[in-house]
Amino acid sequence: MSYQSLYIKKYILLLGDVITLYLSLYLTLLGRYGYLDMGRSWSQHLWPFTALFLLWLIIWYISNLYDLTLAVNNFKFYSRTTKALFFSFLLGAAFFYLMPQLGIAPKRNLLIDIVITAVLFLSWRQLYNLILKSYLPKNNIAIIGLNRQVKELIKYFNDHPHLGFNIAFIFYDEDIYEEGLYNVPLLKNTAQIKERLIKEGASTVVLVDDMRKADALRSHLFNCLHLGIDFINLPHFYEKISGKVPLESLSQTWFLENLHEGGKLWFDKLKRLIDVILAALVFIISLPFWLPVALVISWESYGPIFYRQQRVGKNNKLIYLKKFRTMAEEGNTRRPTVPNDPRITSFGKLLRKTRLDELPQVLNIIKGEMSIIGPRPERPEIAQQLQREIPFYNERTLLLPGVTGWDQVCGEYHSPSKEDTLKKLQYDLYYIKNRSLFLDLLILLKTIRTVLVRKGV
Repeated sequence: MSYQSLYIKKYILLLGDVITLYLSLYLTLLGRYGYLDMGRSWSQHLWPFTALFLLWLIIWYISNLYDLTLAVNNFKFYSRTTKALFFSFLLGAAFFYLMPQLGIAPKRNLLIDIVITAVLFLSWRQLYNLILKSYLPKNNIAIIGLNRQVKELIKYFNDHPHLGFNIAFIFYDEDIYEEGLYNVPLLKNTAQIKERLIKEGASTVVLVDDMRKADALRSHLFNCLHLGIDFINLPHFYEKISGKVPLESLSQTWFLENLHEGGKLWFDKLKRLIDVILAALVFIISLPFWLPVALVISWESYGPIFYRQQRVGKNNKLIYLKKFRTMAEEGNTRRPTVPNDPRITSFGKLLRKTRLDELPQVLNIIKGEMSIIGPRPERPEIAQQLQREIPFYNERTLLLPGVTGWDQVCGEYHSPSKEDTLKKLQYDLYYIKNRSLFLDLLILLKTIRTVLVRKGV
């Protein structure tokens, strides 16, 4: 299917980077020791540098260098690449300094290697973008029907041409005039669908409406089966592309057919074990810093060290969320936080930016009230209002709430507005449906990146 080509493109990008890393090491050793001594020097450096390369790839991933929407050669890409390579060099220096038992001290080798890596990496990315933009065929898709999700996808593909999607045409037989559709051809004659699919070389047909209600249209599409085209419904396609569940598809039937909670029991138990182990490790490692943080908080403003607030936990059970206090107590009405909130103290801003204010939540995790990853817990009075206004909002409490989550790492700032709350619900339901060890690792890496670049969510 078309969206699967996104993963293929990322795998090609990753493979090219891996080849770049080992080619850089080969050229470094060739320049330093010559061809005759290559066998010995290669075997000596291979495994230590392999471990280092794995760490580098993690840094590059955290730096969003595998985001296809960023993988174009613009200022943001070069800025992030420079920072990623700089941190890679520092990590390499620390790696070999802290592991003298490796028997090599490649200070000069490491410096030469990172320079060659930078040159080859940028050259490879230039070549990749050239191939992606000029030579790789576009994924031509046809959309049968039109609604808000279709318009979102059209705008998204138009804003991110490197994803390689091209909407060949939209079939919609109503007399309407649509603005903002970026000149996508509109087809209204049902009998012309097969001819247009062949002409445009479409690989995928996205079905917006239920074909059981349109006999003529269904028959024409059925006659296209021999063309080797993939047919996929819009909710599934939209979900794979956007990482969100389309709200229009939600119903009681959707939850019964899609969540498969019985099959996730083993994962939930394993996740709980991992939560406890990681939370206990973080607590033990960070404990020496709790006293200095507490002293600064108490010195800067009057009030308790910890802030306890009631939140809605799993299955609507009320829990008390624990944080380091970041606001002044005097005149605090406990209203929801707003941008540049004057109640936040100077040290509180630092704690929020670095997420250190949420460190005491490891106690919530150990008690079984929270998980490391899951939907963010809401205040009960807000949750009750949203449950009345938004259908199926309560279903986000099917899981333990998390310190971080899919919604927090997807790059969108969400205000307390109803529109943004709907987006948060879309992300939360996507996580509930698709949760896995791989998705949790992805969220964890993105959270680390958020903390390192000091982006508050």
